[in-house]
Amino acid sequence: MSNSSLVTYTKLSPNKNSPRNHKIDTITIHHVVGQASVETIGDIMENPAREMSSNYGIGADGRVGLYVDESDRSWCSSSDMNDNRAITIECADDNVPPFAINDAVYATLIELCTDICKRNGITELKWVDDHSLIGQVDKQNMTVHRWFSNTACPGEYIFENLGRIAYDVNAKLNYVPPVEPPVVPPVEEVLYRVQVGAFSVKENAEAMLAKVKSAGFDTYMVKNADGYYKIQVGAYSVKANAEAMSERLRAAGFANFVTNKGGTAPIPVLKTIDEIAHEVLKNMWGNGLDRQLRLTKAGYNYTSVQTRVNELLG
Repeated sequence: MSNSSLVTYTKLSPNKNSPRNHKIDTITIHHVVGQASVETIGDIMENPAREMSSNYGIGADGRVGLYVDESDRSWCSSSDMNDNRAITIECADDNVPPFAINDAVYATLIELCTDICKRNGITELKWVDDHSLIGQVDKQNMTVHRWFSNTACPGEYIFENLGRIAYDVNAKLNYVPPVEPPVVPPVEEVLYRVQVGAFSVKENAEAMLAKVKSAGFDTYMVKNADGYYKIQVGAYSVKANAEAMSERLRAAGFANFVTNKGGTAPIPVLKTIDEIAHEVLKNMWGNGLDRQLRLTKAGYNYTSVQTRVNELLG
């Protein structure tokens, strides 16, 4: 079983099962939540404590990294069954909703999926957004992480465009679809969000934000023109997807409603540099590039934090 010739960087992760126990017949696309390089993605997956990996990763510049051989099962989708049959791909993306990937990542993703299909005898990539069809590869051979775990992965941008991705890959496989592909929603289209609270006092909003996050949901805070702090989840171009998330939140005990009203850019809830520096000293943020990536993703200035750490160390 071969790997893709598109790979330009290799750093094999110990987080895997060797060999996989099922033939490759599925592709699962994930998102990194950050404009990371293939080297940074590899450093994260090399850490046994992270207990995660993927077969491939696409960096923000469009390069391809190999982290788990195709012959082996990666630890990526929170599902033994899925990871044993799927090639998993992590994509660098924005770290705020809708978690868009750039043109370079998209172009490489199409080439990589095409190459995977050709080498593994997949004649057509199929996507119908029906988790009940998992494993029925004659009907659907693309899966998403959110079907197996309480996560928003692969982010709304990739999720909403999986039909277009399948169409573009099939065009390169010389497969002629019976219908036109779904139209990619324009940027200016209305986005539906699930709102779990609106507060005039920021501290109260921060308390709700922490509560929703602790329940495993990807959430954020925005401020509207009237000065209210809103706690929202997702940014969906398809209302039905927002309604599905609304049901998940209700099941978890959070009253909510679907709205098309947003606010200003997400407001990060940050601790002081001194507080974060003390957490670093307690080894709560990892080391080296892992620490730098995690601090940056969380909205902190890595240089300022590290400077304060060095001061505390004397």
